[in-house]
This record gives sequence, C-alpha cells and structure tokens, in this order.
Amino acid sequence: MKLTVKAINFEMAERLEKYIEKKTKRYEKILNNAGAEMEIRMSVIKPETNLNKETKVRVMGNGPEMFAEKVCDTFEEGIDLCLEIIDRQVEKLKDR
Repeated sequence: MKLTVKAINFEMAERLEKYIEKKTKRYEKILNNAGAEMEIRMSVIKPETNLNKETKVRVMGNGPEMFAEKVCDTFEEGIDLCLEIIDRQVEKLKDR
C-alpha cells in the first residue's frame, strides 16, 4: 500500500508523522491488493477557531474509492475519526 500525507497551511511535526504511520500500518494487511493507495490531506482552516483542523482520508485501489472527512480540534482526533469511517466502509465491502 502506498501512503501519501499532505500538510496544507502548516508545518507537520515529526510526532504527527509517526502517529499517522502507527495508525495506518494495519491497513497494509487490510488493503493488501497491490494497487491500493491511501492519501491523507490535513489542513488548517482560517480563521483560527477551536475546530480548525480538517482531515481527509481517501483510499483508492482496484475496488471502489473510500473517503472520509472530519473537522476537529486536533489532527490526531481527525485521523482517528476518519479511519473509523474507513473501517466501516471496508466492512461493508467485505459483506458484499
């Protein structure tokens, strides 16, 4: 699985990169088809407010595209919520 992480309007800390790697590692087993690609886009929405961290996760591959988007206080929370949505989408595909 190919993982692409894009940070828009901010400088990504190494701690956040490691967090993303840790959380997405298990998807290598789930999305084991050779053409699978996961793209994570994180951006800071202006003006500065409490809920200004937007996270988008898109999974592309041989099957249908999966997508999740959340706006939260922290990027870590956004990643967790988006990956939960992706998990539900993967389960629906397995049930078919």
